[in-house]
Amino acid sequence: MYIFVQGDSACGQRALYTLGMTGIPIVNVSNNCSTGSSALYLAAKHVAGGLVDCVLALGFEKMQRGSLSSNFSDRTSPMDKHIEKMTELYEFSTSPATAQLFGNAGRDYMKKYNVSPDVFAKVAWKNHKHSKNNPNSQFRDEYSLEEIKNSPMIYEPLTKLQCCPTSDGSAAAVIVSESFIQKHPDVKKNAVEILAIEMATDLPSTFDSNDCMRIVGYDMAKRAAQKAYAKAGIKPSDVQVVELHDCFSVNELITYEALGLCEEGKAGELVERGDNTYGGKYVVNPSGGLISKGHPLGATGLAQCAELCWQLRNQADKRQVKGARIGLQHNIGLGGACIVGIYRLATFDKPRVDSKL
Repeated sequence: MYIFVQGDSACGQRALYTLGMTGIPIVNVSNNCSTGSSALYLAAKHVAGGLVDCVLALGFEKMQRGSLSSNFSDRTSPMDKHIEKMTELYEFSTSPATAQLFGNAGRDYMKKYNVSPDVFAKVAWKNHKHSKNNPNSQFRDEYSLEEIKNSPMIYEPLTKLQCCPTSDGSAAAVIVSESFIQKHPDVKKNAVEILAIEMATDLPSTFDSNDCMRIVGYDMAKRAAQKAYAKAGIKPSDVQVVELHDCFSVNELITYEALGLCEEGKAGELVERGDNTYGGKYVVNPSGGLISKGHPLGATGLAQCAELCWQLRNQADKRQVKGARIGLQHNIGLGGACIVGIYRLATFDKPRVDSKL
């Protein structure tokens, strides 16, 4: 068994020894906000490669209060190159650095496509609305669009209610081979198949394009998505439900385009049509997303996986997406890494190659 977690050295061992999980391989993973899905990625690759039959991917986080900052002042931050590039384009302010990165991405998007900041607020309004039906959400209050727009400004165009909170939480996924399933038929009915899970990191364009959208991961999201669609043999239009890394409302909107859910420059129109919520083409972040469900860094990617599994099993209660057959996951960590996963409820009509369930 392999366990993957984020945090201090050997914190995974400390958590799992209490449960009697001793004498087994335990690996601690740290990949910024994509830590949970990075653990999932590694677990799936171990199973697909035939190294193990059953892996537990576990993520948890106990966060410090306030905005994110480096834990070390005596060494170069992994984010220095991204911040340095941003400050070539925009003056660095006293606002939280991550809010500046994504806020400036929003500014670039508005200038490039001539859209109003209201479209970002509508994304946050939608996610807060979704979270009221999620008993696992950190916040379950529903806000009007005006309340979203008029909440305190963190960094233009992002108001407080368009930013993810500081969160504590945990999530886990058990990844098994098809042979494991055949030996344990009692779990067959709830098995969800990982059709594809792909990772990409920053491309040269992150630093040479003079575009803050690319600094915050647009191109690596696009590359990971393209690889995942090709591996799964599907198109973006085949997806019904999406869990997307909405650390800020801006990132959800620009990532619609990176994931191929709409054409470049058309994300605002997708929002205005309601094609990101119930009754539309896709339901994005039925959980409430990071903005409202919460963002405990090491757990987020695995919480996204859990939500998609519940949706595909028709176990999501009031937030159930009708007819959900294929789920799409997007999780990023600045610095950077992006993981895109594609899921469906498992069928057992024919044997799989490199299967992981």
